[in-house]
Amino acid sequence: MGNRDELQLIKEIIASSSDGLGIEQLLRLLPFQIEKRALQRRLKILREKNLILLKGEARSTKYYANVPEQTQDSGRIKSEEERQSTIPLSQEGKDVWALVSRPVAQRKPVGYERSFLENYRPNIDSLLSREEKQKLAEWGNTRNGEQPAGTYAREILNRLLIDLSWNSSRLEGNTYSLLDTELLIHNGKIPSNKSPMETQMILNHKEAIEFLIESSDEVGFNRYTFLNLHALLSNNLLPNPAASGRLRTFGVGITNSVFTPLGIPQLIEESFDLILEKASQIQNPFEQVFFVLVQLPYLQPFDDVNKRVSRLAANIPLNRHNLSPLSFIDVPEESYIKGMLGIYELNRIELFKDVFLWAYERSAMRYSAIRQSLGEPDRFRMKYRDEIREAIGQIVRNEMGKAEASNAVKIAAQKISDENQSKFIEIVETELLGLHEGNFVRYRIKPSEFSAWKKRWNSQ
Repeated sequence: MGNRDELQLIKEIIASSSDGLGIEQLLRLLPFQIEKRALQRRLKILREKNLILLKGEARSTKYYANVPEQTQDSGRIKSEEERQSTIPLSQEGKDVWALVSRPVAQRKPVGYERSFLENYRPNIDSLLSREEKQKLAEWGNTRNGEQPAGTYAREILNRLLIDLSWNSSRLEGNTYSLLDTELLIHNGKIPSNKSPMETQMILNHKEAIEFLIESSDEVGFNRYTFLNLHALLSNNLLPNPAASGRLRTFGVGITNSVFTPLGIPQLIEESFDLILEKASQIQNPFEQVFFVLVQLPYLQPFDDVNKRVSRLAANIPLNRHNLSPLSFIDVPEESYIKGMLGIYELNRIELFKDVFLWAYERSAMRYSAIRQSLGEPDRFRMKYRDEIREAIGQIVRNEMGKAEASNAVKIAAQKISDENQSKFIEIVETELLGLHEGNFVRYRIKPSEFSAWKKRWNSQ
Protein backbone atom coordinates (compact mmCIF):
# COMPACT_ATOMS: atom_id res chain seq x y z
CA MET A 1 0.00 0.00 0.00
CA GLY A 2 1.39 3.44 -0.92
CA ASN A 3 1.89 6.29 1.53
CA ARG A 4 -0.90 8.21 -0.15
CA ASP A 5 -3.41 5.40 0.48
CA GLU A 6 -2.23 5.08 4.08
CA LEU A 7 -2.63 8.82 4.69
CA GLN A 8 -6.16 8.71 3.29
CA LEU A 9 -7.15 5.77 5.53
CA ILE A 10 -5.58 7.39 8.61
CA LYS A 11 -7.48 10.62 7.92
CA GLU A 12 -10.77 8.72 7.43
CA ILE A 13 -10.37 6.77 10.69
CA ILE A 14 -9.67 9.98 12.63
CA ALA A 15 -12.64 11.73 11.00
CA SER A 16 -14.93 8.87 12.05
CA SER A 17 -14.56 9.77 15.74
CA SER A 18 -15.87 13.09 17.03
CA ASP A 19 -14.14 12.43 20.39
CA GLY A 20 -10.66 12.27 18.88
CA LEU A 21 -8.28 9.29 18.83
CA GLY A 22 -5.01 8.61 20.63
CA ILE A 23 -2.14 6.98 18.78
CA GLU A 24 -2.68 3.60 20.49
CA GLN A 25 -6.34 3.66 19.45
CA LEU A 26 -5.29 4.46 15.88
CA LEU A 27 -2.87 1.53 15.82
CA ARG A 28 -5.76 -0.76 16.81
CA LEU A 29 -8.22 0.63 14.27
CA LEU A 30 -6.03 0.95 11.18
CA PRO A 31 -6.63 -1.88 8.68
CA PHE A 32 -2.90 -2.24 7.91
CA GLN A 33 0.22 -2.97 9.94
CA ILE A 34 2.43 0.03 10.75
CA GLU A 35 5.09 0.78 13.34
CA LYS A 36 4.30 3.47 15.89
CA ARG A 37 7.15 5.70 14.73
CA ALA A 38 6.01 5.39 11.10
CA LEU A 39 2.46 6.28 12.13
CA GLN A 40 3.75 9.36 13.95
CA ARG A 41 5.48 10.46 10.74
CA ARG A 42 2.22 10.02 8.77
CA LEU A 43 0.34 12.02 11.40
CA LYS A 44 2.91 14.80 11.17
CA ILE A 45 2.37 15.00 7.39
CA LEU A 46 -1.41 15.23 7.87
CA ARG A 47 -0.96 17.99 10.47
CA GLU A 48 1.34 19.95 8.16
CA LYS A 49 -1.35 19.74 5.47
CA ASN A 50 -3.92 21.03 8.02
CA LEU A 51 -6.02 17.87 7.55
CA ILE A 52 -5.94 16.90 11.24
CA LEU A 53 -5.51 18.65 14.59
CA LEU A 54 -3.61 17.60 17.72
CA LYS A 55 -4.98 18.39 21.18
CA GLY A 56 -3.70 17.52 24.65
CA GLU A 57 -0.26 16.59 25.90
CA ALA A 58 1.75 13.42 26.57
CA ARG A 59 -0.52 10.37 27.02
CA SER A 60 -3.69 12.46 26.74
CA THR A 61 -2.80 13.59 23.20
CA LYS A 62 -5.59 13.02 20.68
CA TYR A 63 -5.96 13.62 16.97
CA TYR A 64 -9.09 15.19 15.46
CA ALA A 65 -10.32 15.89 11.94
CA ASN A 66 -9.72 19.52 11.01
CA VAL A 67 -13.21 20.93 10.41
CA PRO A 68 -12.98 24.44 8.91
CA GLU A 69 -14.27 27.16 11.18
CA GLN A 70 -17.64 28.65 10.33
CA THR A 71 -17.52 31.74 8.18
CA GLN A 72 -19.66 34.80 8.76
CA ASP A 73 -22.37 33.65 6.38
CA SER A 74 -22.42 30.05 7.70
CA GLY A 75 -25.54 30.78 9.70
CA ARG A 76 -27.63 31.18 6.56
CA ILE A 77 -29.75 28.33 5.26
CA LYS A 78 -27.82 26.35 2.67
CA SER A 79 -29.25 25.95 -0.80
CA GLU A 80 -30.27 22.52 -2.07
CA GLU A 81 -27.26 22.61 -4.44
CA GLU A 82 -24.87 23.11 -1.50
CA ARG A 83 -26.50 20.42 0.64
CA GLN A 84 -26.17 17.87 -2.17
CA SER A 85 -22.45 18.48 -2.71
CA THR A 86 -21.15 15.60 -0.53
CA ILE A 87 -22.06 13.07 -3.23
CA PRO A 88 -21.92 14.15 -6.90
CA LEU A 89 -25.44 13.89 -8.28
CA SER A 90 -26.74 13.47 -11.81
CA GLN A 91 -29.27 16.04 -13.02
CA GLU A 92 -32.00 13.45 -12.51
CA GLY A 93 -30.74 12.82 -8.97
CA LYS A 94 -30.86 16.55 -8.24
CA ASP A 95 -34.43 16.68 -9.54
CA VAL A 96 -35.49 13.87 -7.21
CA TRP A 97 -33.71 15.54 -4.27
CA ALA A 98 -35.62 18.75 -4.87
CA LEU A 99 -38.97 16.94 -5.13
CA VAL A 100 -38.61 14.94 -1.90
CA SER A 101 -37.22 17.96 -0.04
CA ARG A 102 -40.46 19.90 -0.33
CA PRO A 103 -42.57 20.21 2.84
CA VAL A 104 -44.71 17.13 3.48
CA ALA A 105 -47.87 19.18 2.91
CA GLN A 106 -46.75 19.88 -0.67
CA ARG A 107 -46.10 16.22 -1.56
CA LYS A 108 -48.88 14.01 -2.87
CA PRO A 109 -49.78 11.02 -0.62
CA VAL A 110 -49.17 7.72 -2.44
CA GLY A 111 -49.53 4.00 -1.76
CA TYR A 112 -47.54 0.95 -2.81
CA GLU A 113 -47.41 0.62 -6.60
CA ARG A 114 -47.37 -3.10 -7.36
CA SER A 115 -46.48 -2.57 -11.03
CA PHE A 116 -43.09 -1.15 -9.96
CA LEU A 117 -42.15 -4.72 -9.02
CA GLU A 118 -44.42 -6.76 -11.25
CA ASN A 119 -43.40 -5.05 -14.51
CA TYR A 120 -39.69 -5.68 -13.92
CA ARG A 121 -38.39 -8.54 -16.14
CA PRO A 122 -35.11 -10.06 -14.93
CA ASN A 123 -32.30 -9.94 -17.52
CA ILE A 124 -34.54 -8.03 -19.95
CA ASP A 125 -35.14 -4.87 -17.96
CA SER A 126 -32.32 -3.36 -15.95
CA LEU A 127 -32.13 -0.71 -13.21
CA LEU A 128 -28.43 -0.23 -14.00
CA SER A 129 -27.06 0.71 -17.41
CA ARG A 130 -24.41 -1.38 -19.16
CA GLU A 131 -21.82 1.31 -18.49
CA GLU A 132 -22.70 1.41 -14.80
CA LYS A 133 -22.37 -2.37 -14.51
CA GLN A 134 -18.96 -2.22 -16.19
CA LYS A 135 -17.78 0.46 -13.76
CA LEU A 136 -19.03 -1.54 -10.78
CA ALA A 137 -17.31 -4.68 -12.08
CA GLU A 138 -14.01 -2.82 -12.41
CA TRP A 139 -14.30 -1.38 -8.90
CA GLY A 140 -15.36 -4.66 -7.33
CA ASN A 141 -12.88 -7.04 -8.99
CA THR A 142 -10.74 -8.75 -6.33
CA ARG A 143 -9.09 -11.35 -8.57
CA ASN A 144 -10.62 -14.03 -6.33
CA GLY A 145 -13.37 -14.96 -8.79
CA GLU A 146 -12.28 -18.59 -9.16
CA GLN A 147 -12.05 -19.21 -5.42
CA PRO A 148 -14.89 -20.77 -3.35
CA ALA A 149 -17.77 -18.42 -2.50
CA GLY A 150 -16.99 -16.16 0.45
CA THR A 151 -13.18 -16.46 0.20
CA TYR A 152 -12.61 -12.72 -0.15
CA ALA A 153 -15.04 -11.75 2.61
CA ARG A 154 -13.36 -14.19 5.02
CA GLU A 155 -9.97 -12.64 4.30
CA ILE A 156 -11.19 -9.21 5.43
CA LEU A 157 -13.81 -10.42 7.94
CA ASN A 158 -12.45 -8.61 10.99
CA ARG A 159 -12.53 -5.28 9.17
CA LEU A 160 -15.86 -5.95 7.43
CA LEU A 161 -17.58 -6.83 10.72
CA ILE A 162 -16.71 -3.44 12.15
CA ASP A 163 -17.28 -1.34 9.01
CA LEU A 164 -20.63 -2.79 7.97
CA SER A 165 -21.98 -3.06 11.52
CA TRP A 166 -21.06 0.56 12.23
CA ASN A 167 -22.17 2.12 8.96
CA SER A 168 -25.46 0.25 8.68
CA SER A 169 -26.28 1.14 12.30
CA ARG A 170 -25.16 4.75 11.76
CA LEU A 171 -27.67 5.07 8.92
CA GLU A 172 -30.36 4.20 11.49
CA GLY A 173 -29.26 7.02 13.80
CA ASN A 174 -27.04 4.89 16.06
CA THR A 175 -24.50 7.10 17.89
CA TYR A 176 -21.74 4.49 18.38
CA SER A 177 -18.40 5.69 17.03
CA LEU A 178 -16.14 3.49 14.92
CA LEU A 179 -13.89 2.92 17.93
CA ASP A 180 -16.88 2.09 20.16
CA THR A 181 -17.93 -0.48 17.59
CA GLU A 182 -14.45 -2.01 17.37
CA LEU A 183 -14.18 -2.33 21.16
CA LEU A 184 -17.65 -3.88 21.43
CA ILE A 185 -17.16 -6.41 18.63
CA HIS A 186 -13.60 -7.46 19.43
CA ASN A 187 -13.37 -6.87 23.18
CA GLY A 188 -16.98 -6.95 24.39
CA LYS A 189 -16.62 -3.47 25.95
CA ILE A 190 -19.89 -1.53 26.20
CA PRO A 191 -19.59 2.28 26.45
CA SER A 192 -21.34 3.70 29.52
CA ASN A 193 -22.98 6.49 27.50
CA LYS A 194 -24.75 4.28 24.95
CA SER A 195 -28.27 2.89 25.19
CA PRO A 196 -28.92 -0.86 25.37
CA MET A 197 -30.83 -0.58 22.08
CA GLU A 198 -27.82 0.88 20.28
CA THR A 199 -25.56 -1.84 21.68
CA GLN A 200 -28.04 -4.54 20.67
CA MET A 201 -28.21 -3.12 17.13
CA ILE A 202 -24.44 -3.37 16.69
CA LEU A 203 -24.28 -6.91 18.11
CA ASN A 204 -27.16 -7.99 15.87
CA HIS A 205 -25.29 -6.74 12.81
CA LYS A 206 -22.20 -8.71 13.85
CA GLU A 207 -24.17 -11.96 14.14
CA ALA A 208 -26.02 -11.37 10.87
CA ILE A 209 -22.81 -10.68 8.93
CA GLU A 210 -21.19 -13.80 10.36
CA PHE A 211 -24.27 -15.78 9.34
CA LEU A 212 -23.98 -14.57 5.74
CA ILE A 213 -20.25 -15.21 5.45
CA GLU A 214 -20.01 -18.52 7.32
CA SER A 215 -23.01 -19.90 5.40
CA SER A 216 -21.92 -18.66 1.95
CA ASP A 217 -22.87 -21.94 0.30
CA GLU A 218 -26.42 -21.95 1.70
CA VAL A 219 -27.56 -18.33 1.73
CA GLY A 220 -29.27 -16.80 -1.27
CA PHE A 221 -32.43 -15.07 -2.39
CA ASN A 222 -34.72 -17.44 -0.53
CA ARG A 223 -37.02 -17.35 2.51
CA TYR A 224 -34.55 -19.18 4.74
CA THR A 225 -31.92 -16.48 4.26
CA PHE A 226 -34.13 -13.40 4.48
CA LEU A 227 -36.28 -14.52 7.39
CA ASN A 228 -33.23 -15.58 9.40
CA LEU A 229 -31.42 -12.38 8.46
CA HIS A 230 -34.36 -10.39 9.80
CA ALA A 231 -34.51 -12.53 12.94
CA LEU A 232 -30.83 -11.86 13.66
CA LEU A 233 -30.98 -8.12 12.91
CA SER A 234 -34.18 -7.52 14.87
CA ASN A 235 -33.33 -9.72 17.85
CA ASN A 236 -34.43 -8.03 21.10
CA LEU A 237 -35.34 -4.81 19.27
CA LEU A 238 -39.02 -5.25 18.36
CA PRO A 239 -41.96 -4.60 20.73
CA ASN A 240 -43.30 -8.03 19.78
CA PRO A 241 -40.45 -10.61 19.95
CA ALA A 242 -42.51 -13.04 17.84
CA ALA A 243 -42.28 -10.61 14.91
CA SER A 244 -38.57 -11.40 14.40
CA GLY A 245 -38.22 -13.48 11.24
CA ARG A 246 -41.90 -13.10 10.29
CA LEU A 247 -43.61 -11.07 7.60
CA ARG A 248 -45.73 -8.09 8.56
CA THR A 249 -49.44 -8.63 9.24
CA PHE A 250 -50.59 -5.02 9.73
CA GLY A 251 -50.22 -1.59 8.15
CA VAL A 252 -47.29 0.73 8.90
CA GLY A 253 -46.29 4.28 8.06
CA ILE A 254 -42.98 5.88 7.07
CA THR A 255 -41.72 8.76 9.20
CA ASN A 256 -41.59 12.12 7.36
CA SER A 257 -43.00 10.58 4.19
CA VAL A 258 -46.33 10.68 2.33
CA PHE A 259 -45.87 7.03 1.31
CA THR A 260 -48.12 4.34 2.81
CA PRO A 261 -46.74 0.79 2.35
CA LEU A 262 -48.86 -2.18 1.35
CA GLY A 263 -51.08 -3.27 4.24
CA ILE A 264 -52.77 -6.53 3.16
CA PRO A 265 -50.86 -9.54 4.59
CA GLN A 266 -51.60 -11.83 1.64
CA LEU A 267 -50.32 -9.25 -0.87
CA ILE A 268 -47.25 -8.54 1.29
CA GLU A 269 -46.38 -12.23 1.23
CA GLU A 270 -47.00 -12.54 -2.52
CA SER A 271 -44.83 -9.49 -3.26
CA PHE A 272 -42.10 -10.69 -0.90
CA ASP A 273 -41.93 -14.04 -2.68
CA LEU A 274 -41.92 -12.27 -6.05
CA ILE A 275 -38.96 -10.10 -5.00
CA LEU A 276 -36.99 -13.22 -4.05
CA GLU A 277 -38.01 -15.03 -7.23
CA LYS A 278 -37.02 -12.18 -9.53
CA ALA A 279 -33.80 -11.44 -7.63
CA SER A 280 -32.70 -15.06 -7.88
CA GLN A 281 -33.21 -14.96 -11.67
CA ILE A 282 -31.03 -11.88 -12.20
CA GLN A 283 -27.67 -12.92 -13.66
CA ASN A 284 -25.62 -9.78 -13.05
CA PRO A 285 -24.54 -9.58 -9.38
CA PHE A 286 -24.62 -5.77 -9.27
CA GLU A 287 -28.14 -5.65 -10.70
CA GLN A 288 -29.10 -8.14 -7.96
CA VAL A 289 -27.54 -5.88 -5.33
CA PHE A 290 -29.34 -2.75 -6.51
CA PHE A 291 -32.64 -4.57 -7.08
CA VAL A 292 -32.82 -5.79 -3.46
CA LEU A 293 -31.69 -2.40 -2.10
CA VAL A 294 -34.61 -0.80 -3.96
CA GLN A 295 -37.42 -3.32 -3.78
CA LEU A 296 -37.15 -4.70 -0.24
CA PRO A 297 -37.43 -1.36 1.61
CA TYR A 298 -40.15 -0.26 -0.82
CA LEU A 299 -42.29 -3.26 0.13
CA GLN A 300 -41.50 -3.02 3.88
CA PRO A 301 -42.25 -6.75 4.33
CA PHE A 302 -41.29 -6.75 8.05
CA ASP A 303 -42.57 -4.78 11.03
CA ASP A 304 -39.26 -2.89 11.13
CA VAL A 305 -35.55 -3.31 10.25
CA ASN A 306 -36.30 -3.54 6.51
CA LYS A 307 -33.49 -1.27 5.29
CA ARG A 308 -30.98 -3.09 7.49
CA VAL A 309 -32.01 -6.41 5.96
CA SER A 310 -31.62 -4.94 2.45
CA ARG A 311 -28.14 -3.54 3.20
CA LEU A 312 -26.81 -6.86 4.42
CA ALA A 313 -28.66 -8.92 1.80
CA ALA A 314 -27.10 -6.72 -0.89
CA ASN A 315 -23.79 -8.35 -0.01
CA ILE A 316 -25.03 -11.87 -0.81
CA PRO A 317 -24.19 -11.76 -4.55
CA LEU A 318 -20.99 -9.83 -3.88
CA ASN A 319 -19.89 -12.48 -1.37
CA ARG A 320 -20.88 -15.31 -3.69
CA HIS A 321 -18.80 -13.92 -6.57
CA ASN A 322 -15.89 -12.80 -4.32
CA LEU A 323 -16.47 -9.17 -5.26
CA SER A 324 -15.60 -6.30 -2.96
CA PRO A 325 -18.30 -5.89 -0.27
CA LEU A 326 -20.57 -2.86 0.15
CA SER A 327 -20.33 -1.40 3.66
CA PHE A 328 -21.77 2.12 3.05
CA ILE A 329 -18.58 3.85 4.20
CA ASP A 330 -19.00 7.63 4.48
CA VAL A 331 -22.55 7.60 3.04
CA PRO A 332 -24.38 10.63 4.48
CA GLU A 333 -27.57 9.63 6.27
CA GLU A 334 -29.55 12.43 4.61
CA SER A 335 -28.50 11.36 1.09
CA TYR A 336 -29.48 7.75 1.80
CA ILE A 337 -32.87 8.73 3.25
CA LYS A 338 -33.72 11.11 0.41
CA GLY A 339 -32.75 8.43 -2.09
CA MET A 340 -35.20 6.08 -0.36
CA LEU A 341 -37.92 8.76 -0.36
CA GLY A 342 -37.50 9.09 -4.12
CA ILE A 343 -38.31 5.38 -4.43
CA TYR A 344 -41.15 5.43 -1.90
CA GLU A 345 -42.95 8.51 -3.15
CA LEU A 346 -42.03 8.77 -6.83
CA ASN A 347 -40.84 5.29 -7.88
CA ARG A 348 -37.72 7.08 -9.12
CA ILE A 349 -34.34 5.45 -8.56
CA GLU A 350 -31.95 8.09 -9.93
CA LEU A 351 -30.98 9.73 -6.63
CA PHE A 352 -30.57 6.44 -4.81
CA LYS A 353 -28.52 5.11 -7.73
CA ASP A 354 -26.16 8.09 -7.43
CA VAL A 355 -25.71 7.26 -3.74
CA PHE A 356 -25.22 3.55 -4.46
CA LEU A 357 -22.59 4.05 -7.17
CA TRP A 358 -20.63 6.50 -5.02
CA ALA A 359 -20.89 4.22 -1.97
CA TYR A 360 -19.68 1.14 -3.82
CA GLU A 361 -16.65 2.88 -5.29
CA ARG A 362 -15.71 4.11 -1.79
CA SER A 363 -16.12 0.64 -0.29
CA ALA A 364 -14.17 -1.08 -3.06
CA MET A 365 -11.26 1.36 -2.73
CA ARG A 366 -11.11 0.77 1.01
CA TYR A 367 -11.06 -3.02 0.81
CA SER A 368 -8.60 -3.02 -2.05
CA ALA A 369 -6.16 -1.11 0.16
CA ILE A 370 -6.86 -3.41 3.11
CA ARG A 371 -6.45 -6.54 1.01
CA GLN A 372 -3.08 -5.34 -0.32
CA SER A 373 -1.84 -4.93 3.24
CA LEU A 374 -2.80 -8.55 4.06
CA GLY A 375 -0.70 -10.16 1.34
CA GLU A 376 -1.69 -13.27 -0.56
CA PRO A 377 -3.96 -15.78 1.22
CA ASP A 378 -2.49 -19.10 2.36
CA ARG A 379 -3.55 -21.52 -0.38
CA PHE A 380 -3.10 -24.55 1.88
CA ARG A 381 -5.54 -23.14 4.43
CA MET A 382 -7.91 -22.26 1.62
CA LYS A 383 -7.80 -25.78 0.18
CA TYR A 384 -8.40 -27.50 3.53
CA ARG A 385 -10.58 -24.86 5.18
CA ASP A 386 -13.51 -27.26 5.70
CA GLU A 387 -11.28 -29.95 7.24
CA ILE A 388 -9.57 -27.41 9.51
CA ARG A 389 -12.92 -25.97 10.64
CA GLU A 390 -14.35 -29.45 11.27
CA ALA A 391 -11.34 -30.56 13.35
CA ILE A 392 -11.33 -27.44 15.53
CA GLY A 393 -15.10 -27.47 15.91
CA GLN A 394 -15.06 -31.10 17.06
CA ILE A 395 -12.34 -30.41 19.66
CA VAL A 396 -14.16 -27.41 21.10
CA ARG A 397 -17.65 -28.88 21.08
CA ASN A 398 -16.41 -32.02 22.84
CA GLU A 399 -14.50 -29.91 25.40
CA MET A 400 -11.26 -31.77 24.72
CA GLY A 401 -8.17 -31.15 26.80
CA LYS A 402 -4.74 -30.79 25.23
CA ALA A 403 -3.86 -34.48 25.12
CA GLU A 404 -7.24 -35.45 23.65
CA ALA A 405 -7.01 -32.62 21.14
CA SER A 406 -3.57 -33.73 19.99
CA ASN A 407 -4.91 -37.22 19.21
CA ALA A 408 -8.01 -35.80 17.52
CA VAL A 409 -5.89 -33.64 15.22
CA LYS A 410 -3.77 -36.63 14.17
CA ILE A 411 -6.91 -38.64 13.40
CA ALA A 412 -8.37 -35.74 11.37
CA ALA A 413 -5.10 -35.46 9.41
CA GLN A 414 -5.49 -39.02 8.17
CA LYS A 415 -8.37 -37.86 5.94
CA ILE A 416 -6.00 -35.90 3.69
CA SER A 417 -3.03 -36.90 1.53
CA ASP A 418 0.09 -38.18 3.33
CA GLU A 419 2.40 -35.41 2.15
CA ASN A 420 0.13 -32.71 3.61
CA GLN A 421 -0.64 -34.31 6.98
CA SER A 422 2.21 -32.79 8.99
CA LYS A 423 1.42 -29.27 7.76
CA PHE A 424 -2.27 -29.81 8.48
CA ILE A 425 -1.48 -30.84 12.08
CA GLU A 426 0.76 -27.83 12.54
CA ILE A 427 -1.91 -25.40 11.26
CA VAL A 428 -4.74 -26.87 13.34
CA GLU A 429 -2.65 -26.86 16.52
CA THR A 430 -1.54 -23.28 15.84
CA GLU A 431 -5.16 -22.23 15.34
CA LEU A 432 -6.17 -23.94 18.59
CA LEU A 433 -3.47 -22.11 20.53
CA GLY A 434 -4.60 -18.81 19.03
CA LEU A 435 -8.33 -19.37 19.54
CA HIS A 436 -9.93 -16.57 21.57
CA GLU A 437 -13.26 -14.84 22.07
CA GLY A 438 -12.70 -12.56 19.10
CA ASN A 439 -12.18 -15.25 16.45
CA PHE A 440 -13.90 -18.52 17.46
CA VAL A 441 -16.96 -17.69 15.30
CA ARG A 442 -14.92 -18.63 12.22
CA TYR A 443 -15.39 -22.26 13.21
CA ARG A 444 -19.18 -22.05 13.75
CA ILE A 445 -18.71 -22.47 17.47
CA LYS A 446 -21.29 -21.10 19.89
CA PRO A 447 -20.19 -18.78 22.74
CA SER A 448 -21.33 -21.33 25.36
CA GLU A 449 -19.30 -24.09 23.66
CA PHE A 450 -16.20 -21.91 23.49
CA SER A 451 -16.52 -20.87 27.13
CA ALA A 452 -16.86 -24.46 28.38
CA TRP A 453 -13.93 -25.66 26.25
CA LYS A 454 -11.67 -22.77 27.23
CA LYS A 455 -12.22 -23.48 30.93
CA ARG A 456 -11.13 -27.11 30.44
CA TRP A 457 -8.22 -26.12 28.17
CA ASN A 458 -6.85 -23.54 30.62
CA SER A 459 -7.20 -25.84 33.62
CA GLN A 460 -4.54 -28.19 32.30
